[in-house]
Amino acid sequence: MSIELRVPELPESVADATILSWHKKAGDPVSRDETLLDLETDKVVLEVPAPIDGILKEIRFNAGDTVQTDDVLGIVEAGATPSARKGETESKAEPMPVLTPAVRRLVKENGIDPGLIKGSGKNSRILKADVEAYIREQTPPPATENKKPPMQPSTPLLSIPSGERPEQRAPMTHLRKRVAERLLQAQQSAAILTTFNEVDLHEIKLLRSQYRETFESQHDVRLGYMSFFVKASVEALKRFPVVNASVDENDIIYHGYFDIGIAVSSPRGLVVPILRDADQLNFAEIEQQIRSFGEKAMEGTLSYEELTGGTFSITNGGVFGSMLSTPIINPPQSAILGMHAIQQRPVVENGEIVIRPMMYLALSYDHRIIDGKDAVQFLVNIKENLEEPARLMLQV
Repeated sequence: MSIELRVPELPESVADATILSWHKKAGDPVSRDETLLDLETDKVVLEVPAPIDGILKEIRFNAGDTVQTDDVLGIVEAGATPSARKGETESKAEPMPVLTPAVRRLVKENGIDPGLIKGSGKNSRILKADVEAYIREQTPPPATENKKPPMQPSTPLLSIPSGERPEQRAPMTHLRKRVAERLLQAQQSAAILTTFNEVDLHEIKLLRSQYRETFESQHDVRLGYMSFFVKASVEALKRFPVVNASVDENDIIYHGYFDIGIAVSSPRGLVVPILRDADQLNFAEIEQQIRSFGEKAMEGTLSYEELTGGTFSITNGGVFGSMLSTPIINPPQSAILGMHAIQQRPVVENGEIVIRPMMYLALSYDHRIIDGKDAVQFLVNIKENLEEPARLMLQV
């Protein structure tokens, strides 16, 4: 019996997908639920499993091809698995670890047996960082003192004859194309302005120093700055609901909930998973979800639901050293907060010059519905909440 291997149903907002790679060739035996290929959409990477035990009889689309919901990817012949060779033991082989697409590509590119890597993820799952750490451990240090920075394992190498000016053409990924589309959409359909301010994080830094160890021991998560920014943003959004609104043709939709998008890096580019009902989360729950988003982004396992929606976003270019930037709105949202690097700078406090940990803040907003006065006061409210964190606890 032959069974068609089809593209799973894609969400309404996703038009098509691109085949990243096949893990089997035509004629190879397959096992039920074994991943046969990876599909890349503009949001996530989907793993397509084998529906039954059998033989992958036919492949109809190759890596790089674009497919849509219900397209037939190939044919699996049921019950056609080759019998065990004479003399083989009946005992089952030790199961291979479950690998995400990003991890699978990395171990394949470097010829690594994943069974040799100790996973640090949930249920000992192997993360991309575990593979990179393993590669570093296996790579001997250079003999000379002039050490070169380590090359990323997944960086494609150019083989250009000497004396020529190297160039390399590579197709955009689905995610990169979608990001480009959304950036153009935001710039063409919204009247984007940006207002700036700076915030003194001295009080928050004291709180983190005083309670960090207790917080981490009780909640098993690091107390970062992001939870303070999420809390401060939620309180400001409550006072200025238009910043939490969105435009739908000639209407303004005011959202009575606070779904905060948190921009995180992934091997495929920037993704923005959503903290649902952020106003109902405590500091530990916010930090735990953000950590989970980061791990899933690196593994390529974020779901559509985690990447869909959002009423306001926060992006932190400071982790890469950015001092100041103008973030672009993530449609259909109407505003986004940009965080930047924290630097010790001299400021005047009570008539005296003191050194304080300062950060520049940027708020980009859609001027079609948000007036400059509201945008400025919204950002000032965030600044006040962060400089007096007791306000966040008391919601005043």
